[in-house]
Amino acid sequence: MSWSRIISGFVAITLAMGMILFGGWWFTLGMGIIIYLGQLEYFQLARAKGISPAAKTTLALSQIMLVVAAIAPNLVDAIFPLAGTLICFYLLFQPKLATIADIASSILGLFYGGYLPTYWVRLRVGIEPQLLPPETVASQISIADYWHHSWINPLTWPPSLTVTLLGFCCIWAADIGAYFVGKFFGRIRLSEISPKKTVEGAVFGVLGSIGVAVFGAWYLDWPGAPWVGIILGFIVGIASLVGDLTESMMKRDAGVKDSGKLIPGHGGILDRTDSYVFTAPLIYYFFTLLLPLLK
Repeated sequence: MSWSRIISGFVAITLAMGMILFGGWWFTLGMGIIIYLGQLEYFQLARAKGISPAAKTTLALSQIMLVVAAIAPNLVDAIFPLAGTLICFYLLFQPKLATIADIASSILGLFYGGYLPTYWVRLRVGIEPQLLPPETVASQISIADYWHHSWINPLTWPPSLTVTLLGFCCIWAADIGAYFVGKFFGRIRLSEISPKKTVEGAVFGVLGSIGVAVFGAWYLDWPGAPWVGIILGFIVGIASLVGDLTESMMKRDAGVKDSGKLIPGHGGILDRTDSYVFTAPLIYYFFTLLLPLLK
């Protein structure tokens, strides 16, 4: 592993931790930048195939959905089909006749790069899963209060912070486990989509996610632990792998090795965030639907 990869990975994790800890509009702003840069790379992949998507319209509508997710998260599901309709309306009245591929790539860009990431904002900013006693529940901590807040006991943290951080840690464990085990011990190729991925790496990636989730469920005293942790870790590990393979499939189809060159040693934004796309709604509904039922 090169030093550039190690340093850029450390910087990325530090920035992600800052976003998660401060929450609120800081988290929303950080996600907005990531979504914007990621969609730019996605549309570059589409153009490499000779497709002409409605890039600017999709970029703008995705940012609108993100802001709505922070203010009124329940409205995002209503805005998404309206945004898709606006994209089709825009493509219908272009001088050049739009193709099925133009429409499909635009809608996929809205869904993959805009709608699904809003679940992270809904989780960290827009909801309170009520996983802690009422006297400890607070959706956000103001920046002025951060220095006076006790960080020794995670049980006193806002639930939105706790669950978002645990979700990120599960993904990190899955990525790290899959990378190192696959690199040094992997023998069986997982898929032709990504020749470097191995079955051994995928299995240990899922196991790493399960290990972190089980520890989190035990430490936070969730109902149904450790089984609820096993379920969370499994779905995060699998969804993380699916996100990785999906982005690899798009790159392979476009004939490129990396989605971009923004992050030294890692490639583009999509190369580093592909694991977070499909995991976002699963983690959100796990915390908002399954855990309350168990409680």
